Amino acid sequence: MLQSLASSSCVRLVEQHRSAWCFALLVLGYLLYLVFGAVVFSSVELPYEDLLRQELGKLKQRFLNEHECLSESQLEQFLMRVLEASNYGVSVLSNASGNWNWDFTSSLFFASTVLSTTGYGHTVPLSDGGKAFCIIYSVIGIPFTLLFLTAVVQRIIVYVTRRPVLYFHIRWGFSKQIVAIIHAIILGFITVSCFFLIPAAIFSVLEDDWNFLESFYFCFISLSTIGLGDYVPGEGYNQKFRELYKIGITCYLLLGLIAMLVVLETFCELHELKKFRKLFYVKKDKEEDQVHIMEHDQLSFSSISDQAASMKDDQKANEPFVTSQSPTSNDSSLNN
Repeated sequence: MLQSLASSSCVRLVEQHRSAWCFALLVLGYLLYLVFGAVVFSSVELPYEDLLRQELGKLKQRFLNEHECLSESQLEQFLMRVLEASNYGVSVLSNASGNWNWDFTSSLFFASTVLSTTGYGHTVPLSDGGKAFCIIYSVIGIPFTLLFLTAVVQRIIVYVTRRPVLYFHIRWGFSKQIVAIIHAIILGFITVSCFFLIPAAIFSVLEDDWNFLESFYFCFISLSTIGLGDYVPGEGYNQKFRELYKIGITCYLLLGLIAMLVVLETFCELHELKKFRKLFYVKKDKEEDQVHIMEHDQLSFSSISDQAASMKDDQKANEPFVTSQSPTSNDSSLNN
């Protein structure tokens, strides 16, 4: 008896605070996912980093042995300056001297990566004026970009998602939920093909040092706005049609970002995902609802009647082919 009462009370307690428990599980799951990623990245990448460090140490020692007139401090000072310039997108290599980072097309590409919050980091402002303008430009431009993308996605999703789903639901009588799921899967497959697989194959041909996996990696990192900057197209030696190539990449990033947002919005509108998201939302307190009901109940009968009268007058005024009669005409008709 006591066990049944205890179990029923526990079930009641869980049901009353279901949203809080789900949110706590969500936070715990997210933290575990972070730890899992850190463990995997550390175990996979740490051996490669160690090998690279050993290789660089051997090259440095060999260079010092071959050039005994150069001290280790002088070499490290030179390398430090070179690496600092490389972080700003400036290279001392002879094959990269012809590529300018701040011509018009490169600046346009940089502006698109800033406004889309991709931010590869391969090119950054050097001057104080450029850094200050980048702050002001981003503060205004990023919300402007979000507004622009939201407006574009809102219009596209009507023709790409909602109308096709309603067409198959009404015309053919299929279940709306099943049609929405199939449509979302097909739309996701088309987006992956048009903005990931095909561009990855194109980049693997246009970029000499990229294979298909690296090209696909660049597409995903770019369109997900992660923007690590380890792979940036159009930065190779003697890149053909570099200006046109940069403009094409800018258009690809904007169109791909719009396509990604359309797919995400399509999946978010699925009934199953809506129910799943509601598990983590804070529900409205019943006390607040009761307060609102009490406030509405305290409305006087006169105010309700005034509202009803005004609504009737508005309806008469909006009705076509109805002429309003003045009070004087009504009185004369009554006298007659």
